[in-house]
Amino acid sequence: MTALRRALEAVADPARAPGMAAYIKHRFHFLGVGSPARKQAQRPFLASLRRQGGGAVLDAAAALWSEPERELQYVGCDLLRRSTGRLDAGHLDDLWVARAALLHQLRLREHTDARRLFDSCERQASHPDFFICKAIGWALREYSKTDPEAVRAFVTAHTDRLSSLSRREASRLLP
Repeated sequence: MTALRRALEAVADPARAPGMAAYIKHRFHFLGVGSPARKQAQRPFLASLRRQGGGAVLDAAAALWSEPERELQYVGCDLLRRSTGRLDAGHLDDLWVARAALLHQLRLREHTDARRLFDSCERQASHPDFFICKAIGWALREYSKTDPEAVRAFVTAHTDRLSSLSRREASRLLP
């Protein structure tokens, strides 16, 4: 964890931190590390956990979430996304783990497991938290690039349970 923090601090631009915090309503502190630099800096840390079991992954993710800087929490999200094969439904108690479960297929396009995506969105549809609602909309919006009709049908079928934020984000790219 110490090496990861040092790697992130080495590529941080503290002048960016206030704008990054404002974007998510000042709910977290930032070092000022953009996504490309963070992904490069986190590689050795993620590689060190590649062969660890689900318990070790969750322990590492929990330690990352206990840190005040959002970039470390993002590393935790990336760790969880890359570890889905080592986790099962019993691991989905935490808000941020649930968010990672919604987003882990984000860039898979035609390889997305649509049933898993829609099941995850349906399970979390009534969740009141901003970050879960945003994740639902984001995941559906990305999948709409591959199958817009399936996303439209899902949003229509669940319009009474989905938040306005989830519906708005999911529908943003629909024709």
